[in-house]
Amino acid sequence: MTATALPQLCTGLPSFAADDPGGWTPMATFARATDTAGVDCLLISDHVVFGEQLEEYSKPEVGGSKGGTQPTGPDGHWLEPITTIAWLAGQTSQVDFRTNILLAALRRPVVLAKMAATIDVLSGGRLALGVGVGWQAAEYEAAGLSFEGRGALLDHALEVVTTLWCERQASFSSDLLTFSNIHQMPKPLQKGGVPIWISGTFRKSTVRRLATFGARWIPWGPDAGDILNSAPRMREAVAQAGGDTVGMRIVGNLSLRKAENGGIDVDTSMERVGAMLEAGVTDFSVRLDTPGDYDDAVAYLEPIVAGFRAAVGRSATN
Repeated sequence: MTATALPQLCTGLPSFAADDPGGWTPMATFARATDTAGVDCLLISDHVVFGEQLEEYSKPEVGGSKGGTQPTGPDGHWLEPITTIAWLAGQTSQVDFRTNILLAALRRPVVLAKMAATIDVLSGGRLALGVGVGWQAAEYEAAGLSFEGRGALLDHALEVVTTLWCERQASFSSDLLTFSNIHQMPKPLQKGGVPIWISGTFRKSTVRRLATFGARWIPWGPDAGDILNSAPRMREAVAQAGGDTVGMRIVGNLSLRKAENGGIDVDTSMERVGAMLEAGVTDFSVRLDTPGDYDDAVAYLEPIVAGFRAAVGRSATN
């Protein structure tokens, strides 16, 4: 289940392509292989539309990553994450799914709450929503929303969905939306609703969201690159803001090292795990160059999973 406190091994789901891939069967094969091999969580990106100012991705002042490059052009093929997770959850049984990140403000909150609760119920509680404000004004403009007000729109969406998930007879009032005595069933299987992960750099708004909606952090920009320092710093800030940090979860990027034979040098790859655990990292995100064949992919993944579990002190079966 997503709510476990055990260290987790995560990897990105190949749900986008620069050009038409001619079908998405390889993505499904990848998901099924990770499920069999014991990878804990698949991460899936989100873009609803693209404008043509993709250079904005490299600008931290609008939410981008300094020096970063958008992985596709404006006509890149990007699958919508919620519907993609629904499709893949039906083909898997163990692996969790997390949006990374969902532009939650672009969805009507009442519909997002319903979609997420439905997937959580049907998947057996294997969904989490990683959310953020994004970097591209064109997506907000196409949705008829204010890019300048994207932070407030995200907060509003999170307030509405958590209300609908947690209250049997829900009422809500804001400048944007008012309802009373609203019923939405079924509720998510996971206690407290679908877990929400907050993406962002170390700033007041990120700290506040973590303290309000659950202390699960997806570092961005320089904080992701300096996780040994940023993780304890964020933990302290969230605690000072009144958040519950006892079970706080933080994502850290773990680089896998190549062996001379072209495979993965698992022992060397896991050398940094101890320091990351000590800093407060709980979810280790790796990039995988997995073979396309299902059996070959499982064989490639299993030693990595075993090495990770040994490095974090997990048994072979948990």
